[in-house]
Amino acid sequence: MNIAKPRAYGLAAVLVLSLLVASCGRNKADERPPEPGDTAVARVDGHTVWASDVKREAVAQGLISEGEPLDIGSDLFRQRLDEVVDQKLLAAEALKQKLDKDPVAQRRLAAARERILGDMLVENVVEKAVNENAIRGLYAEQQKLSKRSEEIRARQILVASQADGEAVKKLLAAGASFDALAMERSTDPATRFNGGDLGYFTVDVMPAAYAVALKDAQKGALVGPFQTEGGWAVLRVEDKRLEEPITLEAARPQIVRFLTYDQVRDLLEKLRGAAKVEMLTGKPQDVPGAPQEPASAPPGAGTVPADLPSDLDGAPPASAPAAPAPAPKK
Repeated sequence: MNIAKPRAYGLAAVLVLSLLVASCGRNKADERPPEPGDTAVARVDGHTVWASDVKREAVAQGLISEGEPLDIGSDLFRQRLDEVVDQKLLAAEALKQKLDKDPVAQRRLAAARERILGDMLVENVVEKAVNENAIRGLYAEQQKLSKRSEEIRARQILVASQADGEAVKKLLAAGASFDALAMERSTDPATRFNGGDLGYFTVDVMPAAYAVALKDAQKGALVGPFQTEGGWAVLRVEDKRLEEPITLEAARPQIVRFLTYDQVRDLLEKLRGAAKVEMLTGKPQDVPGAPQEPASAPPGAGTVPADLPSDLDGAPPASAPAAPAPAPKK
């Protein structure tokens, strides 16, 4: 999940970048668009601010995702533009005060440069490797390994007592309208006005009482009454089917994150294997039970897509919610 960072963080980050650019002696008269089709949106003491600068700031703050368009006429763009202008003014003043010559500033600038170069290397590696063929290949592989669960569509009438449940079941068995009885007698506000329809669901997302009651129920069967947290439930099984597999487009973001993690992990393993790395202190990363991701991996990159099987890396499936009634699937 992208979380918007405080404005001060964004100011500090781009202030460092502005100092890096300024310390390299950028030529004011030779400023060309950094990206094809880029647009100049402001000038600060002769230095051009490009639309891509503003967009990069919005991405850094988690306000938009990488590759997402940002309209230069939007309020979001204008707010970030003001911030970028502020950052350039602060950087210029810092240079006037020769803060870039301070040893601490030099170390921070060097660290920022290393981070930027490292990120660019990762982006280049990922761009080449995480392509459409790789995405489709992993998707196809996981579809072969996946097991499609059975989905049940059921209707529910929830009542206060077992005796009330038996009475409802007797009326239904005699041919009474489920919709009418649900409206008249059900105490479940989420379903009584739509005929008690629970929609399609798999039993693993339902409370245990529902899973047990529906385990061997066939289409058309009346089930219950059985006790739940909200009362006594009587169900009718409307339909049973195999759940639809996740589509490629729905799985794409998770697959891209996983492939990205794979590439970053392999790259770092290769670099560490070729380098001489000596840890002169303890190993804080070796915390028992703490999963490790490469430092340059995006947040959540190592997470196996929740809707895909866990065969990718042995990760457990997402835990099932304990909601009494899932959102209906159509």
